[in-house]
Amino acid sequence: MNNTTILPETIYTPESQMRSPGLLLRAMVSDIKASRELSWRLFVRDLSAQYRQSVFGVLWAFVPPIITSIIFIILQSRNIVNFGETDIPYPVFVLVGTILWQLFTESLNAPLKSVTASKAVLVKINFPREALIISAVYLIMFNLAIKLIVLAVIFIVFQVPLTWGMLLAPVAIIMLMLLGIALGLLITPLGMLYTDVTTALPVILSLWFFLTPVVYPPPDVFPYSFVAMLNPVSPLLVAARDLLTKGEITNVVSFLLVSLFTIVTLFVAWVLYRVSLPIIIERMSA
Repeated sequence: MNNTTILPETIYTPESQMRSPGLLLRAMVSDIKASRELSWRLFVRDLSAQYRQSVFGVLWAFVPPIITSIIFIILQSRNIVNFGETDIPYPVFVLVGTILWQLFTESLNAPLKSVTASKAVLVKINFPREALIISAVYLIMFNLAIKLIVLAVIFIVFQVPLTWGMLLAPVAIIMLMLLGIALGLLITPLGMLYTDVTTALPVILSLWFFLTPVVYPPPDVFPYSFVAMLNPVSPLLVAARDLLTKGEITNVVSFLLVSLFTIVTLFVAWVLYRVSLPIIIERMSA
């Protein structure tokens, strides 16, 4: 199979790209531009397939976080568990947290899910692989938009005040999504080779959920505070929730450090994705 990507007036092979960082970057940007129309068509196809045979349709986009929130609200109200005091009404706190957590998990699962679903096409047709990731991002943002509508209703019911700081919330939300995509890209090559990755992900994410301050305030007692500090999701999720509900970030330094880590990790994961995918496709077609 020919794994050469043909761009206008230039032929980029994986080997030549790795020898020249400038050529690699140029190829990556060119493939994103070439993927725009295809990625949109893939998004429309996936969106249609997602809701075609669904009775409740878009309800599934926000029902899971609402159910999860209700469970923890009941546990807290009945004093079955004590998560401590929050600066905002606990229903708002937990609902915002679970919606942001679902955004992260959807972003992490999206690359592997999208590429795995297109295995048959990848073997037969040579096209920019970035189209699969971009189409997955479109689907994530569509589902997020539905959740934000529900969140707006909750804010009105609990009379959450509007602040100028809320305008910065999309920055933290995007960073949280990019972190999930970056980690998802890192595990995609391994997940295409071994189904154990797909099987283990739900277990890992379930544990990760309880290690992240989704339904409880960020801990300030060692060793829990140390675990939260090592968890890259925590600063981004807490910052996004604080900006949405209070219009401020409590720990700017942690947010900036994890944001930088996210950008670097995303670039490295993207390069590994581009380099490894042709090899894996060749192995699958052999």
